[in-house]
Amino acid sequence: KIFMSTLKYLQSNDFLLDVDLWRLFANLEELNKISLSFLKSFFETVKEHASKSDSPMDFSSTLRKFFQGDLCQTHQVYCLNYTAAVFYLENLRQREDFGIYLKQWCEQNEQCKRLHLPELLVAPLHRLTRYPLLLNNIWKRSTDEGEKGFIRSLKEKVEKSIRDLEGKVKWLDNFQKFRQLQEVIIWPQVWDRDKRFFVPEYLKQSLRENSGENILSSANRLLLHEGRLTLAESTRLLDVYLFLFDDFLLITKIKRNKKKYGCSDTGLIPVCPSLTPELQSFIRDGGFCTVLDQPIPLDRLILKNVDPVHVTVFSLRNAFLIQHENRYRQCIAVFLLQAQTEAAKKTWMSQIEMAISNYTTQHETKKSMAFYFPAESSEI
Repeated sequence: KIFMSTLKYLQSNDFLLDVDLWRLFANLEELNKISLSFLKSFFETVKEHASKSDSPMDFSSTLRKFFQGDLCQTHQVYCLNYTAAVFYLENLRQREDFGIYLKQWCEQNEQCKRLHLPELLVAPLHRLTRYPLLLNNIWKRSTDEGEKGFIRSLKEKVEKSIRDLEGKVKWLDNFQKFRQLQEVIIWPQVWDRDKRFFVPEYLKQSLRENSGENILSSANRLLLHEGRLTLAESTRLLDVYLFLFDDFLLITKIKRNKKKYGCSDTGLIPVCPSLTPELQSFIRDGGFCTVLDQPIPLDRLILKNVDPVHVTVFSLRNAFLIQHENRYRQCIAVFLLQAQTEAAKKTWMSQIEMAISNYTTQHETKKSMAFYFPAESSEI
């Protein structure tokens, strides 16, 4: 509340007007209000029991009011915004004026007890996970069977709310990650990617509709592994960045832009926190990834280990081979890749092998289900 109130005060005096309060604190005021109300009601019950020691401690009405009300839902709203808030904060902290607000106006306040804003923003998440423990402790000390059943049902409801929240957070995190990958990954036109394909200028416009970037718009796709490798070409070594998804592998060339990412007229653009630190740093420095070749479906990918003896002459170490086959099992592309260490190479190979295995298993299951439950004919 100190950080939020101070920011409101500064903005009322025309400072930090471009900082979005909601992106940082979400529904913190509503959350504070309902949490404090719950706390007061809870301790009123304890106080009443202390003044009348012969009366049992009955929390039923308080628990019913808040746990069947908006207590968990209010926490969910805050928690769903938390990841984005932390990364928005990290981007803002790079600014001198925002740093002064944090350090001189807020962190020196003795009520903060030397805690920084990221440490405070996470507190409501911890509070939500402690509610089942509280309910369980009340349940264990309750003597009335009806009350015990009621408290158990509340505990199960809160635990389900937390599980639902975890699912929503994962989905939202994946959605944000793929939305940023769409911005960072550049899909060149086929005539730019391969000089063998000649298209006259007057035909390019009709062919320019490139749906490649739409591949990453699916909310169901998962990014399993990513990282920088070296691609051995005939005359040079090329820095590449690989993205291993749950259905295909994408090889991209690393490019750098003079204009840093996020330094636009509209202010800082937060970088998705679930991307690797390496890619986050790369994006902030203005980097982007240009697709080197078409995506390699996992059921068309052949992975081969390269014996160190065979590549000594090329001064390659920790190398492995990726082969792309078409539907007729013809090899249409080969990529000789080098990892920085032997451990990194083993990680990449095991991740790709596991992804291929999972993909094959899922599709065999779908085929068997389609065999037993054929689709209804359109003529029926």
